[in-house]
Amino acid sequence: MGINGQFDIRGVARKFDIFGEFRSAEPYGSGHINDTFRATYYQGGTTLHYLHQRINHNIFQNPEALMDNIIRVTRHIRTKLNGLKGSSRRSLTLVPTLDGEVCLRDDEGNFWRTYVFIEGARTYDAVQTKQQAFEAARAFGLFQKQLVDLPGPRLHDTIPKFHHTPSRFRALQEAIEADESNRAQHAKPEIEFAMAHADMVSRLVELQERGEIPERVTHNDTKFNNVMIDDETGEGICVVDLDTVMPGLALYDFGDMVRTTTSPTREDEQDLSKVGMDFEMYEALLRGYLETAGEFLNDREKQELAFSGKLITFEIGVRFLTDYLRGDTYFKVHREGHNLDRCRTQFKLVESIESNEDRMNTLLERVEVGA
Repeated sequence: MGINGQFDIRGVARKFDIFGEFRSAEPYGSGHINDTFRATYYQGGTTLHYLHQRINHNIFQNPEALMDNIIRVTRHIRTKLNGLKGSSRRSLTLVPTLDGEVCLRDDEGNFWRTYVFIEGARTYDAVQTKQQAFEAARAFGLFQKQLVDLPGPRLHDTIPKFHHTPSRFRALQEAIEADESNRAQHAKPEIEFAMAHADMVSRLVELQERGEIPERVTHNDTKFNNVMIDDETGEGICVVDLDTVMPGLALYDFGDMVRTTTSPTREDEQDLSKVGMDFEMYEALLRGYLETAGEFLNDREKQELAFSGKLITFEIGVRFLTDYLRGDTYFKVHREGHNLDRCRTQFKLVESIESNEDRMNTLLERVEVGA
C-alpha cells in the first residue's frame, strides 16, 4: 500500500527510465478497465508529466502480446510522422523500464506501462460540436491509414472475436434458451426485436469471407473520448487507448463511431423518446473519416459504411441483452434492469439509423463526388 491507497505509484515510477524527481500522482481519465495515474516530475527546473497505467490482466489475459501489438503499432506510426512538426504529440510514446522492457511486472503480479503525457490536449467524454466529431473521425481514419502497410506478422488478437457479430448473436440465443435468471419474461419485446434482425448479423463476416472486404489493423474501441483534441487548434491529434488494436474490419471502427457519437443521450437513457441519430453529426463523422480513410477503403467498404453503424449498435444491444439474461455477469450495473435499459437504448438507436439509412447512403454518394 502506497500513495493513492491501492497502489504504490512512487515505487512503480522508480522502475521506469525517467530522468527527474517524482513529485506526485493522481488518478487520471474516465476509463473503466485499466488504472491510470498522471505523475508529475521535476526535471532540471521544468515540470513534466507521465502516465503510469496498470493493465487489467483479468480482461487482457496476455499482457505481453498486448504490449507487443502496441509497440509495433506506435513505432510504425512514428516512422510515418518522422520530421513532421509536432510529431511527438501525434502518437503515444512508451517509456521503457530501467531494464529496457516495455512493461513492468510488480511483486503483486500487476503489469504496468508508462507513456509520455501529451501536453496541451485533452479527451472529452461526450462530443460537444460537429467539428469535434469531424476531427475525431478524421483522426481514427488517419490511424487506420497509417497502419495499412504495417509489416507482418499478424497482430495478436487481444480479445478474440471481439466484434464477431454472429458469435455475439449465438451467445444471445443460448442465454434465451437457458434463461438461468428467469428474466426472459421481462425482455420479450427486446428478444423479438433481436430475432427480427437475425438476418443481418453475418453480413460483414460473409463479405470478408468472400474477399470483398479485407481484414485491416483497426482500433476496435472508437469512442469519442479515445481521441485527444488539441486545446488551441481543436484538431484531433492523437488516438489513445490502444489495448484493443488488433486485426479487424475498418467498418467496425466506423460503426462504433456512429453508435457512440450520433445520439445525444447516455448509453443507458431510460427516456427512449430522447434517443435518435443526429443526421448532421453523422455527416460530420462521414466527412471526417473519408478525408483520411477514403484513400485506402475499397468500394465495398464504402458502400457498407451506413450499415456498419446499424450493425455495431445492434451488436452492443445484443451484448447488453445477453448479460441481462445471464444475471449481469459482465457489465457493471448500478440499478435493477440496468443492462435491459442499455439494450433498449441501443435498439432504439438501431431503429433511428434504419429510418435514416437511405439518406445516409445518398450522403455517401454526395461526399464521394465532393459535394
